[in-house]
Amino acid sequence: MAQRSEIGGMIGTSFYLGDLNPTRLFAAPRVAGGIVYRYNFTPRWALKADILFAEVTASDINNNKNYDRNLSFRSPITEISAQLELNFFKIYNIPARNRFSPYIYVGITAFSFNPKAQLDSVWYDLQPLGTEGQGFEGEEERYSLFNFAIPFGLGVKVNIGKHVCLGLEWGMRYTFTDYLDDVKGEYYDNQILRRERGDVVADLADRSEVLHEAGTARGNIKTKDLYSFAVFTATFKIGNEDRSCDIRYQAKPRIKRGKKH
Repeated sequence: MAQRSEIGGMIGTSFYLGDLNPTRLFAAPRVAGGIVYRYNFTPRWALKADILFAEVTASDINNNKNYDRNLSFRSPITEISAQLELNFFKIYNIPARNRFSPYIYVGITAFSFNPKAQLDSVWYDLQPLGTEGQGFEGEEERYSLFNFAIPFGLGVKVNIGKHVCLGLEWGMRYTFTDYLDDVKGEYYDNQILRRERGDVVADLADRSEVLHEAGTARGNIKTKDLYSFAVFTATFKIGNEDRSCDIRYQAKPRIKRGKKH
């Protein structure tokens, strides 16, 4: 017998890749965790759902080769995700059968975020400020703090006894926004920002020693932001017993000289 459903938790670390950290994996890691549910259709295929909570952060000084743009941010992330898992090997929680398998997964994620930056020991929400001129006439509207991503990754898991599954998993989330870090396009005229929206907005929009001219590149518009989780998972098998495996262990009656044995 095998319980098809599993529920449990995960704990690990998170990081981000984008304009303020273009290439460094696991740069500025933060604690991440959440809950997970898995439904095993077969020993090879499973559907997994999770709710994860994390924070990502980066700065030009620490994570981008001391780039003199001098921007920095942090953002909480809450995601709800559905993923399809494919085990490399058939995995079971019954005696004398394989209990270990690597796996890969892909799915769809909905997530919220809220980039913030610190100025004079005060943290400011960046989206309402419109640091790239969002909201001005002829410019883009302020970006949404809710977006979607494509999760993909790999992991390994092992069944312990009949009711416990332990695993390690690393995955990326390719988002459909370039504003996870509040950095996307061009510098807006800093004098207009200062006059129309105040000193705080102007100072957060351009933090370099020499102010940039309006229209020069502030970010890379050709790429979207990504964030990542590397987590340890522990799930417990519940209900929905599958008796299809019993056939393998049930002896079939043998007929010999007209008698059943």
